[in-house]
Amino acid sequence: MKKLLLLLFLGFTLVGFSQTTLIPDPNFEQGLIDLGYDTAPINGSVPTANISNVTSLEVGYRNIADLTGIEDFTDLTILSCDNNQLTSIDLSNNTALEYLFCANNQLTSIDVSNNPALIYFRCEYNQLTSLDVSNNTTLEVLICENNQLTSLDVTNNNALTNFNFSYNQLTSIDVSNNIALNGLFFYNNQLTSLDVTNNDALIYLYCENNQLTSLDVRNGNNTNFALFYSTNNPNLTCIYVDDADYSNANWTNIDPNSTFVE
Repeated sequence: MKKLLLLLFLGFTLVGFSQTTLIPDPNFEQGLIDLGYDTAPINGSVPTANISNVTSLEVGYRNIADLTGIEDFTDLTILSCDNNQLTSIDLSNNTALEYLFCANNQLTSIDVSNNPALIYFRCEYNQLTSLDVSNNTTLEVLICENNQLTSLDVTNNNALTNFNFSYNQLTSIDVSNNIALNGLFFYNNQLTSLDVTNNDALIYLYCENNQLTSLDVRNGNNTNFALFYSTNNPNLTCIYVDDADYSNANWTNIDPNSTFVE
């Protein structure tokens, strides 16, 4: 009889624990209340059943400092938590995540290695010093401008079409594997060279304010470029292009000391 009672007690306890998810940040919980996933008053938790099947969550502009509880949003495919006070996010349980918007926070690091389905990732205006996207092979859009990155490896991201890492501290980037790339923006970095000869889908190139001494855009697609900017690279004398006459006639946003050559 005692054993039976003990088992029943343990069973009820485990069930009780599994029914709620801790939400320690009151601003996050208020957001869940506003969205109808929780009810007032704020008590530091939400019924897990209310959030486990949620696929899209928008909690931007709410002064949230702690996103604890996000791990029980196991079906989440879209998360928007822009413009908060977040210093970290644990997304290790959100394996179905496809769209992640976490710009304008105070993140110093973010781990997306357990989010292999990620397609669209914006993390600009944070304090990131490193970023590993090697597991995100389906990634199509990566916008990580205005951080503190000194290096970034995108050689595994073959599906990447739009890539913006402006206002960082990168000295080099290898985009030779990103053959689907059509937009590349990296103004205000410290790159000394760039080779986009493999990127024949490229139509937007913005590389102002770097330290470029070498720029090779001979990809057979120059006539389809919609935007080309290479100004404020004082040491860039030769820009290798498909057709110098065409570039001289159509690409005017270059430094006075830069010359198009074939």
